[in-house]
Amino acid sequence: AGLKAALLEPRAHLGGMVSGGLGWTDYGNKAVIGGYSLEFFERVGRKYGLPIEWHFEPHVAEQVFKEMAQEAGVTVFYRHRLKEKTGVTKRGAAIVSITTENGARFEGKVFVDASYEGDLMAQSSVSYTYGREGIDQYGESLAGVRDRTPLHQFMIRRDPRDAATLTPVAIPARDQNGKLLPEISAGAKGVTGAADKKVQAYNFRMCLTDDPANRVPFAKPNGYSSARYELLAQFLVKATEVAGRPLTMRDVMSPDALGHNRKLDVNNNGAVSTDYIGGSWNYPDGDYKTRDRIWRAHVEYVAGFFYFLATDPRVPKSLQAELNNWGLAKDEFADNGHWPYQLYVRESRRMLGEYVMSQRDIQTNLTKPDSIGMGSYNSDSHNIQRIVNDAGFAENEGDMQVPVKPYEIPYRVMLPKRTEVTNLLVPVAFSASHVAYSTVRMEPQYMIIGHAAGQAAAMAVKQSSAVQDIDTSALMAALRAQRAVTTLPAAR
Repeated sequence: AGLKAALLEPRAHLGGMVSGGLGWTDYGNKAVIGGYSLEFFERVGRKYGLPIEWHFEPHVAEQVFKEMAQEAGVTVFYRHRLKEKTGVTKRGAAIVSITTENGARFEGKVFVDASYEGDLMAQSSVSYTYGREGIDQYGESLAGVRDRTPLHQFMIRRDPRDAATLTPVAIPARDQNGKLLPEISAGAKGVTGAADKKVQAYNFRMCLTDDPANRVPFAKPNGYSSARYELLAQFLVKATEVAGRPLTMRDVMSPDALGHNRKLDVNNNGAVSTDYIGGSWNYPDGDYKTRDRIWRAHVEYVAGFFYFLATDPRVPKSLQAELNNWGLAKDEFADNGHWPYQLYVRESRRMLGEYVMSQRDIQTNLTKPDSIGMGSYNSDSHNIQRIVNDAGFAENEGDMQVPVKPYEIPYRVMLPKRTEVTNLLVPVAFSASHVAYSTVRMEPQYMIIGHAAGQAAAMAVKQSSAVQDIDTSALMAALRAQRAVTTLPAAR
């Protein structure tokens, strides 16, 4: 748009989760994805000689992001993390400058907090929340503690091709001495529909390969103890009995083929998998030291999970043999021990802005007068806690997989309250309830909202106006000229 933009990356690589292991894109209805988001997937496709590609290797995604930034004339400052607590200088309701840990100071007319954590937002005295709202706060039937969590539960498919054959697998939560098994919370589940400050589980999206020339074996992590995975060990034994068949990788993870160079994007699946349930609760409002500790704890849990499956004698031989055909990809994350650069922060802080998206906005009130893009992926929250149920067995709680209809995303979702900040846009820790955030949080939608944030920032700078005062009709027209999809044809 003819303006100067500085992009501050707290670590050393562009792209967050998209270049950090999430190569199996959660796209939902592809027809709603347009603008720079669509351009990204088209550019990735060209790297593979295809018109478009939704499944890709991490290093290819990072290469595309770098090229897009370079072509746009954006200056990228790596290893520039916002100074803790005192990184924002304001004059009235406007941010004047921000300072990073290394002492660099950046002045700007408009600021965009595109981080998962929302630290710039929080330091700017913007209202925010985290965790789950109760049912009554926004009138959401899906809010709060869930009565039943039918998926990613202690269940197993008798027929791996048929979801209807899910059968319970009861695992006692305590050992013979009455001691709680590791990875089970001693706390109460909570009242159905009640609010809490617990956060859905994080993990790492692992990029694995079965190419012997490119495969790095699963290594024993620091502090590893097989006893930590006793719950998994018991589940594998009883699941084999219940299923009546040899277990496979897909029973304990989601190994999705990327279709390029013999690689998988591995995600969580099932009762005990790569999600570190309960390990994320203190992350959103934690200081940097706390978050770094949580990050390392996730590395240790996920690395230990794979090492246990690869080496422990209690793991069914069929599953162990299948897993050991795979390993970390040597040509990915080369300067990080082939481990993903980005912890999968599925949800952290959420702004309480000019407009809070809630369940009705993704199921019934689907159109918006200031639509800047669309979403369509189901409302998807991973499990939030693993507790002892009334029968004394291990139970997961919080997973939510609820269909939505293609919905429009309002510009207001990234606007702080006018009285708080007038020159900040928040396209990732945006203003939504936990229920609504669970669908809008997908990577194509982050890109869609980010595209609109850039266009809106340019308009605010050129007009010397608050971000709340730009002409949203002009914004929508500009976005549509850049191939954004602000409404489906059938909805016009």
